[in-house]
Order: sequence, then C-alpha cells, then structure tokens
Amino acid sequence: MEFYEVVNSRRTIRDFEHAVIEDATIERILKAGLQAPSNDHMRDWHFIVIKDKHAIHKLIDIIPRGISDAAMAALIKDWNLSDPIQQACYKDAVPKQYRMFAEASCLVVPLFKQKTAVLGAENLSQLNGFASIWCCIENMLLAATDEQYACTLRIPLGQEEPWTRQLLNYPKDYLMPCLIAIGKPRPDAARVKQTEYSVQERIHLNQW
Repeated sequence: MEFYEVVNSRRTIRDFEHAVIEDATIERILKAGLQAPSNDHMRDWHFIVIKDKHAIHKLIDIIPRGISDAAMAALIKDWNLSDPIQQACYKDAVPKQYRMFAEASCLVVPLFKQKTAVLGAENLSQLNGFASIWCCIENMLLAATDEQYACTLRIPLGQEEPWTRQLLNYPKDYLMPCLIAIGKPRPDAARVKQTEYSVQERIHLNQW
C-alpha cells in the first residue's frame, strides 16, 4: 500500500480470526518499529514475541474476561463519557479485553529502558524514553496494516505489569508501556465509528 493509504487504513481491531503469522512478517513489523526516532539515538528497545497459545493464556489470565452491563454503565458514568460515539467505542472495547489477546496470532511486549520513574518524573525530558517507545509502537501499527494484519493494545492496569515481568523475566530497568496483539481481522470484525475532525480546525498559525 502507499503510505497515506496505510495511514488511512489503520484501525484498532479487537476481533481476530484464527491465523498463523510468519516469523518473517513479525520481524518486518518490528524492524519498522526500530526505524522510529529515539531519544538517545541508541534505540534501547526490546520485544518479547509470544505465539504459543498456552503462554498467551497464562500471560493474560490477569485480564478480566468481561464486564456486566451494570459495571459498564458505571464505568461510563465514572469516566464522564458523555459523547455517544465515545461511549460506543468503550462499549465495544472493554468487554473484549481478554478475548482480543486470546484470539490474536501473536502478542508483542515492547520494552524500553527508563532511567527515572515514569510516574515520578520531574520534567518532560525525563519522559523522553517513554515518548520514544510510542513512536516505535506507531511504526509497528502502520507496518502491521501494510502486512494486512491489524493490532490492538492494552496499557497495563494494577498488577498487570508486575505479573508480566514475573512471567517473562525481563530486566528491572526495562518497562512495558503496553501489550500488543497482532492478528488477521475477522470478516465481521467491529469497526467502530470514529468522530471525524477537520485538520483545518486543529491548525493554529503563529499562535492559538
């Protein structure tokens, strides 16, 4: 695909069909990630790739398997989600958090080295490593789209990061910003409507 076609085609997909992803495809996706800008020019990023279903199920065992209608309504209220389109996105996403990883072709755990505590950063410069890994992740999402695969991700909540570290045994000075699922979209995969924004309305020349 052409570049802008890839950008415009990328969608978060949470409904995957059972499909095998080749190692060479994963390597191309991760190599695209390594082309992203790096805060210290060293690209001190690593990726744990998990294809074994038993290992995947063990890793995601900590993720809730669903949510009741009452709990979903309470979440929407607590998070002040008043926009109908935004509500629809969360209603699709939240119940699928476990299933979308269980059905994916592979999981990728991106890791980056963080010299200071992310939540205790004294200034934005101390978050350079955190910012850089998200540039890497975006490259991966676009590369997966070009490979005719789709991705979804989950930012760890509660004890999910310590649980992942315990199972995967990665070094203490590396952090996991998210868990990424890569898979083939099901033909009936939900593609939730997104609010359309005009780029002209978001551009401010010289000042706000």
